[in-house]
Amino acid sequence: MAHEILIVDDEPDIRALIEGILTDEGYETRQAQNSDTALAAFRARRPALVILDVWLQNSRLDGLGILEALLREDRDLPVVMISGHGNIETAVQAIQNGAYDFIEKPFKSDRLLLIASRALEAARLKRENSELRLRAGAETELVGISQAMVQLRGAIEKVAPTGSRVLISGPAGAGKEVAARMIHARSRRAEGPFVALNCATLNPARFEEELFGVEAGTDPAAQPRRAGVLERAHNGTLLLDEVADMPIETQGKIVRALQEQGFERIGGATRVKVDVRVIATSNRDLQTEIAAGRFREDLFYRLAVVPLKVPALRERREDVPTLARHFVARSAETSGMPAREVAEDALAAMQAYEWPGNVRELRNLIDWLLIMAPGGAGDSIRADMLPPQVGAAAPAVLKLDRSSEIMTLPLREARELFERQYLEAQLLRFGGNISRTANFVGMERSALHRKLKFLGVHAEDRAATS
Repeated sequence: MAHEILIVDDEPDIRALIEGILTDEGYETRQAQNSDTALAAFRARRPALVILDVWLQNSRLDGLGILEALLREDRDLPVVMISGHGNIETAVQAIQNGAYDFIEKPFKSDRLLLIASRALEAARLKRENSELRLRAGAETELVGISQAMVQLRGAIEKVAPTGSRVLISGPAGAGKEVAARMIHARSRRAEGPFVALNCATLNPARFEEELFGVEAGTDPAAQPRRAGVLERAHNGTLLLDEVADMPIETQGKIVRALQEQGFERIGGATRVKVDVRVIATSNRDLQTEIAAGRFREDLFYRLAVVPLKVPALRERREDVPTLARHFVARSAETSGMPAREVAEDALAAMQAYEWPGNVRELRNLIDWLLIMAPGGAGDSIRADMLPPQVGAAAPAVLKLDRSSEIMTLPLREARELFERQYLEAQLLRFGGNISRTANFVGMERSALHRKLKFLGVHAEDRAATS
């Protein structure tokens, strides 16, 4: 999306000159001639960059005063100062006060464009670094080879560039926020902010403050204006995480804000215009919530323009090995610990587990194993190293104490018992996919079907995904 730049100068010719230079390069612009119009324009819709004259006639505040007011409300806003009466002292003071750079009139168009481009890029990098610090380890890719994940990634590739609102459903920890970040990263707003509001953890009394922000009090120094998430997400994406936990009275106000793409801050009368793409997530059935009177139907239809579903990990067990290896590599990279191979028996045990905490639980388990599992970097992580709740779900064929039972059986029965347990474990490992199981165990698909029928193993065949 085109960056919007606010030009503040008391001379109409200078404003028109700067506007012409910037619009020729694809930027959008607005103009202001004094401090009152500049601050009103800023508060109505946050620009990506401000180009601000130091000396302003017929203005309540000069450029340095406006700079101070702007940065008091948004400390990350890039501001470039310009002046025909500039000197080193003024430039130093402006930069010390938070300006990105200083340009002296008359200036060349190439220098103006270079400084503007650098200021916007610096602001983008600063925003990204801030987000990375706040959300260390945030994932932006959905990992998995299952048909469900292939289809979900395909749907995201289609919807991401459109700008449509998306409602992502699925159980807690399944990867709904990762899907939302993936949509943002592939959208035309990718260079804009990604702002997340966790509705499940927020105090109900603070919802509207967090959404809409708070207007400055009578003493702005004591009670400064505070931007809400809608304003901070301007030209970017706002994630309403677990939106079903939003109070019903707040839902009505967010409906209006989405419809009008604008709102008023708490305690204020100025209409703030924003351009925000909203993505919502929920681990509940919102149709059931609507029937129970806990969720507004009009909000549902505004959010669910494109509905997507992230399946539970137990519904895509064939993804467990891929995810486990992915998290091993990621944890080793971020923590500095050596990566370790996860042995096949451990992967089979993990695939048999129900994963009530979904992908988040698997990631935590991998972190725990890299820290606590016995052995060194060259030793594989085996099934007997898994915590009890995971190891208990392992297929019987992996449990070493079965040998005593087999030793009491005739050869034919012992062989059948082993084959039954072995094939049950492999079917579980490959999510019931007969073709992939047959390929792994080295049998023809039809032969495996006959063997399973003979052994009394029920298998619901699933289509191959790769």
